[in-house]
Amino acid sequence: MTYKNLDFQTEGRMGFVRMNRPDAMNALNTETFHELIHVLDRLERDDAADVVIVTGEGKAFVAGADIVEMKDMDGQQSRAFSRLGQYVFRRMETMDIIFIAAVNGYALGGGCEFAMACDLRIASEKAKFGQPEVNLGVTPGFAGTQRLPRLIGKARAMELLVTGEVIDAHAALAYGLVNRITEPEDLMDEAKSLAAKIIAKGPVSVRMVKACVNRGMQADIDTGGAFESDAFGLCFASGETRTGMSAFLEKREPDFRRS
Repeated sequence: MTYKNLDFQTEGRMGFVRMNRPDAMNALNTETFHELIHVLDRLERDDAADVVIVTGEGKAFVAGADIVEMKDMDGQQSRAFSRLGQYVFRRMETMDIIFIAAVNGYALGGGCEFAMACDLRIASEKAKFGQPEVNLGVTPGFAGTQRLPRLIGKARAMELLVTGEVIDAHAALAYGLVNRITEPEDLMDEAKSLAAKIIAKGPVSVRMVKACVNRGMQADIDTGGAFESDAFGLCFASGETRTGMSAFLEKREPDFRRS
């Protein structure tokens, strides 16, 4: 299928989503969210990728939600738009796939929320991050008030949220918002290298790690620990553990695709 607002392809076990509305700085509108839902449906149905890299065309990753579409919304319409974006991003968080945001430029408002919904974030030296919604007289709508404090702590998150300040890649790294920084020309190679490293690991164990972390972030440590024990057992039951441990004892690299 051809999409209007994004490009999607797979290579081996990697998937690539490139937001492609450069004239609108890749701003998120209703149509784009529905295209993203279609991509997520394909990923689940076809089991086409273990890791998906998300990036943007032009000088923005995603510069925010589409103000042209939002400006005439009433309360009910804006709430529905907020819930649509939250649904897409929460679905990414809860899927078995690892999502890597390769942030090439502006990741503001909905774009920052998009990046935060990914599991890992690599930033170009040119990347900018922020939740400047208060400048427009509105709150973040796609769970930015929930994810940002969980990622960087309440105090720093509150400052960014109530001032609308935009920070550069180095501040984002210091805050813990991104995992690493690269030169712009190295961004996709760095993301692909990280994706390949993840793909080489046990697919069941990687999925279980994501589930454990996400479940544990919403629970007390005892509940999270119990879920981790279940995941630990599932890895053994899958046969994947036998493959990994046998390779370790035989001093060779495991081939989990043969598990």
